[in-house]
Amino acid sequence: MHGTSTIPKTADRATRYAALLPQMRGLIEGETDLIAAMANMTSSLQRTFGWHWVGFYRVLGTELVLGPFQGPVACTRIGYGKGVCGTAWEQGRTLVVEDVDAFPGHIACSALSRSEIVVPVKDQDGRVAAVLDIDSTALAEFDTVDEQALEQFCALLQPLC
Repeated sequence: MHGTSTIPKTADRATRYAALLPQMRGLIEGETDLIAAMANMTSSLQRTFGWHWVGFYRVLGTELVLGPFQGPVACTRIGYGKGVCGTAWEQGRTLVVEDVDAFPGHIACSALSRSEIVVPVKDQDGRVAAVLDIDSTALAEFDTVDEQALEQFCALLQPLC
Protein backbone atom coordinates (compact mmCIF):
# COMPACT_ATOMS: atom_id res chain seq x y z
CA MET A 1 0.00 0.00 0.00
CA HIS A 2 1.88 3.05 -1.25
CA GLY A 3 0.61 6.52 -1.93
CA THR A 4 -2.46 8.16 -0.55
CA SER A 5 -5.40 6.55 1.15
CA THR A 6 -8.53 5.98 -0.87
CA ILE A 7 -10.72 6.97 2.08
CA PRO A 8 -12.66 10.16 1.26
CA LYS A 9 -11.82 13.11 3.52
CA THR A 10 -15.54 13.97 3.50
CA ALA A 11 -16.49 10.69 5.22
CA ASP A 12 -17.33 10.99 8.90
CA ARG A 13 -14.68 9.92 11.38
CA ALA A 14 -16.25 6.54 12.26
CA THR A 15 -16.48 5.67 8.55
CA ARG A 16 -12.84 6.62 7.98
CA TYR A 17 -11.72 4.46 10.92
CA ALA A 18 -13.83 1.54 9.67
CA ALA A 19 -12.28 1.81 6.20
CA LEU A 20 -8.73 2.21 7.53
CA LEU A 21 -8.78 -0.67 10.04
CA PRO A 22 -8.72 -3.51 7.45
CA GLN A 23 -6.00 -1.66 5.55
CA MET A 24 -3.91 -1.55 8.74
CA ARG A 25 -4.57 -5.23 9.40
CA GLY A 26 -3.26 -5.96 5.90
CA LEU A 27 -0.14 -3.88 6.44
CA ILE A 28 0.64 -5.47 9.81
CA GLU A 29 -0.29 -9.06 8.93
CA GLY A 30 2.91 -11.04 8.62
CA GLU A 31 5.08 -8.13 9.82
CA THR A 32 7.58 -9.09 12.50
CA ASP A 33 9.09 -5.67 13.24
CA LEU A 34 7.22 -3.43 15.69
CA ILE A 35 8.92 -0.23 14.49
CA ALA A 36 7.94 -0.90 10.86
CA ALA A 37 4.32 -1.51 11.88
CA MET A 38 4.28 1.65 14.03
CA ALA A 39 5.73 3.69 11.15
CA ASN A 40 3.01 2.56 8.74
CA MET A 41 0.31 3.14 11.34
CA THR A 42 1.42 6.72 12.08
CA SER A 43 1.57 7.53 8.39
CA SER A 44 -1.84 6.00 7.67
CA LEU A 45 -3.53 7.81 10.57
CA GLN A 46 -1.92 11.15 9.78
CA ARG A 47 -2.76 10.97 6.06
CA THR A 48 -6.35 9.91 6.77
CA PHE A 49 -7.13 12.47 9.48
CA GLY A 50 -4.57 15.25 8.99
CA TRP A 51 -3.82 15.73 12.67
CA HIS A 52 -0.95 17.96 13.84
CA TRP A 53 1.13 15.10 15.28
CA VAL A 54 0.75 11.31 15.31
CA GLY A 55 3.39 9.13 16.86
CA PHE A 56 4.53 6.48 19.26
CA TYR A 57 6.61 6.60 22.40
CA ARG A 58 8.18 3.26 23.37
CA VAL A 59 8.73 2.15 26.95
CA LEU A 60 12.48 1.82 27.47
CA GLY A 61 13.36 1.34 31.11
CA THR A 62 11.90 4.18 33.16
CA GLU A 63 11.13 6.44 30.19
CA LEU A 64 9.02 6.74 27.12
CA VAL A 65 11.36 7.24 24.16
CA LEU A 66 10.26 8.77 20.87
CA GLY A 67 9.44 6.23 18.17
CA PRO A 68 7.99 6.52 14.67
CA PHE A 69 5.96 9.69 14.13
CA GLN A 70 4.45 12.07 11.58
CA GLY A 71 4.57 15.80 12.27
CA PRO A 72 6.92 18.43 13.65
CA VAL A 73 9.92 17.70 15.88
CA ALA A 74 8.82 16.19 19.20
CA CYS A 75 9.95 15.65 22.75
CA THR A 76 12.46 12.79 22.82
CA ARG A 77 11.98 11.37 26.32
CA ILE A 78 9.08 11.47 28.78
CA GLY A 79 9.21 10.18 32.35
CA TYR A 80 6.82 7.71 33.93
CA GLY A 81 3.72 9.58 35.13
CA LYS A 82 4.80 12.83 33.42
CA GLY A 83 2.54 14.71 31.02
CA VAL A 84 -0.35 13.06 29.19
CA CYS A 85 1.79 10.28 27.70
CA GLY A 86 3.51 9.38 30.96
CA THR A 87 0.19 9.47 32.82
CA ALA A 88 -1.47 7.14 30.26
CA TRP A 89 1.50 4.78 30.72
CA GLU A 90 1.24 4.96 34.51
CA GLN A 91 -2.54 4.41 34.53
CA GLY A 92 -2.51 1.85 31.69
CA ARG A 93 -5.50 3.46 30.03
CA THR A 94 -6.46 5.80 27.21
CA LEU A 95 -6.56 9.49 28.07
CA VAL A 96 -8.59 12.01 26.09
CA VAL A 97 -7.65 15.61 26.87
CA GLU A 98 -9.96 18.28 25.47
CA ASP A 99 -7.65 21.17 26.40
CA VAL A 100 -3.99 20.36 27.00
CA ASP A 101 -3.48 23.67 28.83
CA ALA A 102 -5.90 22.44 31.51
CA PHE A 103 -4.03 19.14 32.03
CA PRO A 104 -1.79 19.34 35.13
CA GLY A 105 1.84 18.85 34.15
CA HIS A 106 1.19 18.86 30.40
CA ILE A 107 4.45 18.74 28.43
CA ALA A 108 4.24 21.24 25.59
CA CYS A 109 6.30 19.76 22.75
CA SER A 110 4.45 22.09 20.36
CA ALA A 111 2.67 25.31 21.21
CA LEU A 112 0.19 24.51 18.42
CA SER A 113 -1.21 21.42 20.17
CA ARG A 114 -4.58 22.12 21.80
CA SER A 115 -6.06 18.66 22.45
CA GLU A 116 -4.63 15.18 22.69
CA ILE A 117 -5.42 11.49 22.90
CA VAL A 118 -2.94 8.91 24.20
CA VAL A 119 -3.61 5.18 23.82
CA PRO A 120 -1.47 2.51 25.50
CA VAL A 121 -0.08 -0.33 23.41
CA LYS A 122 0.13 -3.41 25.62
CA ASP A 123 2.41 -6.39 25.27
CA GLN A 124 1.21 -9.98 25.39
CA ASP A 125 1.42 -9.94 29.20
CA GLY A 126 -0.79 -6.85 29.45
CA ARG A 127 2.04 -4.43 30.32
CA VAL A 128 2.26 -1.07 28.53
CA ALA A 129 5.01 -1.38 25.89
CA ALA A 130 4.35 1.93 24.11
CA VAL A 131 1.78 4.68 23.73
CA LEU A 132 0.18 6.15 20.64
CA ASP A 133 0.07 9.94 21.02
CA ILE A 134 -2.06 12.12 18.75
CA ASP A 135 -2.21 15.91 18.98
CA SER A 136 -4.65 18.28 17.31
CA THR A 137 -4.54 22.04 16.82
CA ALA A 138 -8.27 22.14 17.67
CA LEU A 139 -9.76 22.03 21.15
CA ALA A 140 -11.87 18.95 22.04
CA GLU A 141 -10.89 17.13 18.83
CA PHE A 142 -11.14 13.61 20.25
CA ASP A 143 -14.07 11.64 21.67
CA THR A 144 -15.22 8.09 22.36
CA VAL A 145 -15.27 7.26 18.63
CA ASP A 146 -11.55 8.00 18.49
CA GLU A 147 -10.88 6.23 21.78
CA GLN A 148 -12.58 3.00 20.73
CA ALA A 149 -11.14 2.95 17.21
CA LEU A 150 -7.59 3.82 18.23
CA GLU A 151 -7.66 1.13 20.92
CA GLN A 152 -8.50 -1.36 18.14
CA PHE A 153 -5.59 -0.05 16.07
CA CYS A 154 -3.18 -0.36 18.99
CA ALA A 155 -4.38 -3.90 19.71
CA LEU A 156 -3.09 -4.86 16.24
CA LEU A 157 0.43 -4.18 17.53
CA GLN A 158 0.17 -6.41 20.61
CA PRO A 159 1.55 -9.59 18.95
CA LEU A 160 4.67 -7.62 17.94
CA CYS A 161 5.40 -6.35 21.46
